[in-house]
Amino acid sequence: MSGFLKLSQWIQKTFAFWVVLFSALALWTPDAFIWLKAYIPWMLGIIMFGMGMTMSASDFKSVLHSPKAVGIGVAAQFLVMPGLAYLLCKLFALPPEIAVGVILVGCCPGGTASNVITFMAKGNTALSVACTSVSTLLAPVLTPAIFYVLASQWVDINAWSMLLSVLQVVLVPILMGLIVRSLFQKQAEASAQLMPLISVAAIVAIVAAIIGGSKAQILESGLLILTVVALHNALGCLLGFWAARIFQLPYADCKAVSIEVGMQNSGLGVALAAAHFAASPITAVPSAIFSLWHNISGSILASYWAGRFDGQK
Repeated sequence: MSGFLKLSQWIQKTFAFWVVLFSALALWTPDAFIWLKAYIPWMLGIIMFGMGMTMSASDFKSVLHSPKAVGIGVAAQFLVMPGLAYLLCKLFALPPEIAVGVILVGCCPGGTASNVITFMAKGNTALSVACTSVSTLLAPVLTPAIFYVLASQWVDINAWSMLLSVLQVVLVPILMGLIVRSLFQKQAEASAQLMPLISVAAIVAIVAAIIGGSKAQILESGLLILTVVALHNALGCLLGFWAARIFQLPYADCKAVSIEVGMQNSGLGVALAAAHFAASPITAVPSAIFSLWHNISGSILASYWAGRFDGQK
């Protein structure tokens, strides 16, 4: 079992490599991955179920112990990233179907990969987990509401339908995971060791499915989308860091907030785009490319921070 756990940890650390590899394979042989699109909501549900199984009371104790830090992280998540997305769409005069996709991923909560990246960066991992948990639980209300406000000028949006989708693919699986953990704690703790590996496989499959299904659009607009996504991610990390710095949080907390703000639950963006904008496949591409890019940039940022002297406060 220890050998399997080492393999699982290695795959998690090389997550970005697997996303890049399977994205390239999806562009080369799209038919091998397109069929996975039908299972995107189920795969995201599995990821959220695993998140629920790994959540515990200690995750929420961090909220009580550091309400200021968690509040700053969550507020920045739902203010900085949607605001940046809107500004970038205007700055680059993006086509409506791409603009909607950029704003959609900007309105999503923090992604679970941020917890791993924060740990690698020697940041406050407990704070990162607390921010991810709180922003995810708020997502059923805030994601559709903010998205409606910012994106309705480009497309008609049924915010109520989107709210129901987020409940189905995020909140319900998390609650199921929490219930399973509370009823079968020993079995859940043993199974939880497998969930990170399953989550990696699911995210890789989701990205490959979208890349394969949008090959033509990516070849036409992929460089533009990558440029916007890279700026979105970098500016999110930068503004998240300085938001925490302005409020005089410890340096480890600043790193956690920076990473938390810059890394989105792009799998949720893909699932929502596939469910609500199926007639325009390229709407899901910004979320798919974000998933690819933020794991690469996050790993680079973590390596930079981990190698620096950490005596700052």
